[in-house]
Amino acid sequence: MDRREAITKVGWLLGGTIVGANLFLDIACTPAAEKSAAKTFFNADQIALLDEMGETILPATSTPGAKASKIGEFMDIMVRDCYTKADQKIFKDGLVKLEDECKKEHGKSFMDSSAAERTAFFIKKDAEQKEYMKTKKPEDPSHHFRMIKELTLLGFFTSEVGATKALRYVSIPGKYDGNVPYKKGDKAWAT
Repeated sequence: MDRREAITKVGWLLGGTIVGANLFLDIACTPAAEKSAAKTFFNADQIALLDEMGETILPATSTPGAKASKIGEFMDIMVRDCYTKADQKIFKDGLVKLEDECKKEHGKSFMDSSAAERTAFFIKKDAEQKEYMKTKKPEDPSHHFRMIKELTLLGFFTSEVGATKALRYVSIPGKYDGNVPYKKGDKAWAT
């Protein structure tokens, strides 16, 4: 390699680094509100509905409920980014189906139902999905209520609120001890 070729390659390398850095900064420095506003799968009403459904599954007690972890926003991201088109359709159609069934059962929407009505409704839905999962073939899709329940549990217990308030959490854990004594009623470990 001669000097002219080496200088050309270094120039390309440095130019690519500068262009690459500018491109990276344009993508990385876009405000989160701009990114999320343009890329939501559910509308604001559906996200509020998912918040309420999550809160019914994991209600606030002595610890915060699923709504405190913004579970609707979490589900929006997970369904949009991680689910196949077929599963996205099942999830979205399932929301509509749950609303319709709630209106038939209680004469009002899920959002307008009382906490006791929501809980009773979800107990029936949970029994329905368990029965479906027993007879489900591997190629069959998951039940829409099971998807909501799984995302609620995943989103809550991996959120800051769930990990620090509902579980035992040590920000900088010490050594591994596989034989920690457990007393009935102790919280599970998040770390």
